[in-house]
Amino acid sequence: MDTHSSIIIYNVTVYSENQTLKNGYIKLTNKKITEIGEIHQYVRQPKDHVIELSPSYKVIPGAIDVHIHGVNNADAMDGTAEALKTMARTLPKEGTTSFLATTMTQSNKAVEKALRNAGAYIEEQTDADAEVVGIHLEGPFISPKRAGAQPPTHIQDPNVALFQEWQKAAGGHIKLVTLAPELPNGLALTSYLKETNVVASIGHSDSTYDQVGEAIEAGASHITHLYNGMRGLHHREPGVLGAAYLRDELFVELITDGIHCRPEMVKLAYDQITSERMILITDSLRAKWLKNGTYDLGGQPVHVNDTTATLADGTLAGSILKMNDAIKNTMSFTNCSLEDIVKMTAENPAKQLNLFDTKGSLKIGKDADIVVLNENLDVEMTFCRGTLSFQKED
Repeated sequence: MDTHSSIIIYNVTVYSENQTLKNGYIKLTNKKITEIGEIHQYVRQPKDHVIELSPSYKVIPGAIDVHIHGVNNADAMDGTAEALKTMARTLPKEGTTSFLATTMTQSNKAVEKALRNAGAYIEEQTDADAEVVGIHLEGPFISPKRAGAQPPTHIQDPNVALFQEWQKAAGGHIKLVTLAPELPNGLALTSYLKETNVVASIGHSDSTYDQVGEAIEAGASHITHLYNGMRGLHHREPGVLGAAYLRDELFVELITDGIHCRPEMVKLAYDQITSERMILITDSLRAKWLKNGTYDLGGQPVHVNDTTATLADGTLAGSILKMNDAIKNTMSFTNCSLEDIVKMTAENPAKQLNLFDTKGSLKIGKDADIVVLNENLDVEMTFCRGTLSFQKED
């Protein structure tokens, strides 16, 4: 196809920023969305490449996965450009067009290596793949009581000076930090993150409800994987979970594989938090898109069996959830609409990461990060900044 031509996805249901068009079209030119309208408004140009489908096909903005460690035998902690390239090439298959390369609790040296690598990759990446829009530093500033699958030997108290070193190593690309604000210096780091436009997320935390309130005052605005790695809900101590339900200042991540939390708890969270504040994540490992077997997570063996990834002692260790399955599961568990899904997979993460001027919705002038779903909500095509990055085989 002529690189100067436009791509038109025609006769589809378009979930644009402000309305849903049942018999619509969307035009992609030079990496951007250049037209959205109803099919009778479309005027064909000589170099237009028209992909005609049917209104049972749905066009939505690409998902932004703010919490993903790995996929297809690659992990952000591998510290290689090849690993991030593999992730970026694989994720369009599940409808993800942008993501935060997510680290985990390891030695300072290993974390710094991963950060340097991700920072360099972000500067050099191409348009054909899912875009690494930043780095999510998960740990090591977390509570030993709520370590989950994070190796306890490398957990340490929050440290502003160390974070500054790491942010420099990452070329300024750390966009989100998971920490336990109740630890010594936790509020100081939270305040520093807020001052430097980095999202401070409460996770792997034993904070009380009141301590979460103090963290919000200091600048926290996010909750890492709701239910998992946090103080739960008690009628005399609402904990991190109660704060996630009740505090409107917080965006809240959720892993909707039906394993990290039961479907009923997904519905409970959705009914309380709503699509206004929920963000769907995968928190996936290198084992996603691979066969059952034993894989590595931070030097620990992880056993993968069909739907579940666990450490030797049975501790849940991330997921093998695909974003497209997260969408289907969430709709099944909560009866939410596809419009709600668009908020939870694209709009909310884009707003949280301060990217909504270019990503997170289908609007003229924004990046052409677009996913075409069929009537079964399977991914048919994914465009990353206007380039066809994935097409389902018949």
